[in-house]
Amino acid sequence: MPREPDKLVPYEVALASRPWSDPWTHHAGEPPVHQPDFELLGELLTVPVRRGEVSQTGAFAKGVDAWLAHELRRAGFGDDEVWPRASRPRVLPRDVALLLDRLPRRLAEEVADRVAAMPAVTPTDAVILGRAYDKQVDVVISRWERGPELLVSTKAQVSSFGKNLPNRFEEAYGDAGNLRGRYPLAAVGFLFVQRSTILTEEPDAYERTVDMIRKLRATPESGGGYTATGLVLVEWDDDQPRSRSAGPNGTAAPVGANGTRATAGARPADGAGRRVRVRTDAVPPDVAAGQFLTALVRHVTAVTPVVHHVRVRELFERRNLAVEEADALIGAEAGDDSRDARDNSSGPLMIEDPLFEL
Repeated sequence: MPREPDKLVPYEVALASRPWSDPWTHHAGEPPVHQPDFELLGELLTVPVRRGEVSQTGAFAKGVDAWLAHELRRAGFGDDEVWPRASRPRVLPRDVALLLDRLPRRLAEEVADRVAAMPAVTPTDAVILGRAYDKQVDVVISRWERGPELLVSTKAQVSSFGKNLPNRFEEAYGDAGNLRGRYPLAAVGFLFVQRSTILTEEPDAYERTVDMIRKLRATPESGGGYTATGLVLVEWDDDQPRSRSAGPNGTAAPVGANGTRATAGARPADGAGRRVRVRTDAVPPDVAAGQFLTALVRHVTAVTPVVHHVRVRELFERRNLAVEEADALIGAEAGDDSRDARDNSSGPLMIEDPLFEL
């Protein structure tokens, strides 16, 4: 029996149509600089805002999760190893993905359909066992032979900032200790998204937000905090008419990739339409999304051997590595009759062409 559509379905078209782009803007030997795709984040979050699903349904938070998972795929992590996946099933264990990759195509399609209908095998959400309790983690990179490598919790706050802020951070502190207590080598992150009305309505709450984002991080003195923390501010106009440049399905008009606020296009007379924009002008660099993603990638690559995440390393370090991805060896172990051996002799994650000119 087919499963009900999940809250990530409305974002599938935007994610599928987004071409891959290199997120790193630095050169070899320079400090890494990650440029988030804020245009895509605005487009995704426009969907729940226009549907009036910001506070109650969880759709807004799922849009943040979908964007963050996309950013990790931009950084070079595989489509299947980053959860939630851009298409269903959202969680696909690597072992199952390898099995499907080795089956004859027609049989693989049949098995994939059956697997996708089994929540016990391909759940919608990733639930991770922590030191003290099970935790539903929003964005995950995990495999059987490696264990959890990246665990990120996302939170969104669009109103009642000062009232709810203490509860948000109490939960965040507890989750950090719970996850890092069981997985001390994993990159454990916390990304907080707030509506920019906090700047004018409760500026004191914003100062406390920035302070707490910094204090949630692990230090030699504190020990059990997060590997990386980040803050994103988004804004939209409650009474802004829908622009003629917006698509009929409610897709938001683009904003600049650097996060600057775009101007509205022609203003129509019909209907109320709103689009989300990302503000970067009020977010300190040390808590911005770019440094957050940089810290996550740096940590994952620092605690794994060089033969793992080769593409991620090449993009991050801006150079070609003289090693093969460990996954490439799986194709040889599977035998010549595997579908992967027939269709992709270089292995599922090998880079056929050098990323950078020597």
